[in-house]
Amino acid sequence: MEFSSKLLEKTIDVFASLPGIGRKSALRLALHLLKIDTDSVQEFTTAITNMKTHIRSCQRCHNISDNPVCHICEDARRDKSLICVVENIKDVMAIESTAQYKGLYHILGGIISPIEGVGPSDLTIDSLLQRIQEQEVKEIIMAISPTIEGDTTIFYISKKIKNLPIKVSTLARGISFGGELQYADELTLGRSIVTRIPYKSE
Repeated sequence: MEFSSKLLEKTIDVFASLPGIGRKSALRLALHLLKIDTDSVQEFTTAITNMKTHIRSCQRCHNISDNPVCHICEDARRDKSLICVVENIKDVMAIESTAQYKGLYHILGGIISPIEGVGPSDLTIDSLLQRIQEQEVKEIIMAISPTIEGDTTIFYISKKIKNLPIKVSTLARGISFGGELQYADELTLGRSIVTRIPYKSE
C-alpha cells in the first residue's frame, strides 16, 4: 500500500513493530491518533516516555518498579516468610491475577539452559540465596515452567539450600509439562499454587 504521507507511514511502521500488531491494526491505531486531540496524543507519548525512562528493577525481587523497592516487597500485608521463585515478570503478573498468593516473589530473569548458554551466574540466583540468609524465609515455592530446563533450575537451587531449614515446594501438576506459566488460565494456576507439593531432589 502506498501512503500519501510519509509521517503516517512511519507511524504505522512503528506500531507494526510491536508484538501482536499487524499492519492493519497499526493503520487503525495511527488513524485513531490523528482523530483525537493533541493533548490526548501528548498524554499517550508522555506515558510511554516516562515508563521507558523511569521504570527500574526492584533491588530485592527484580520485579519492575517505580521505586528502588517495588510495592509488593514493601507491602506489610505480604507474608515475608514465603518467596515464590519465577522465571520472569510475566509470571508474577499471571500469579497476581489469581489472587491466591500473598507472599513475596523473586524473579530469576530466565532459567538454566546450557544449550542457549544460560548458566546459574546469568540468573539472579545469588541474590535469592542472599535474601534467604537475611530474611526469615520458611518456604520457597518454585513456580517455574515445567520444562526440562525449568526442572534443572529447580534442582540446582534446591541443592544450594538443602542444608537450610527451608521448605521447598513446586506447583501442583495442574500445569502441563512443557507449558509456560504465563499462558496457564487463572483458575488452574491458582489451584496449582494453593495445592503446591513438597519438592524432592533425590
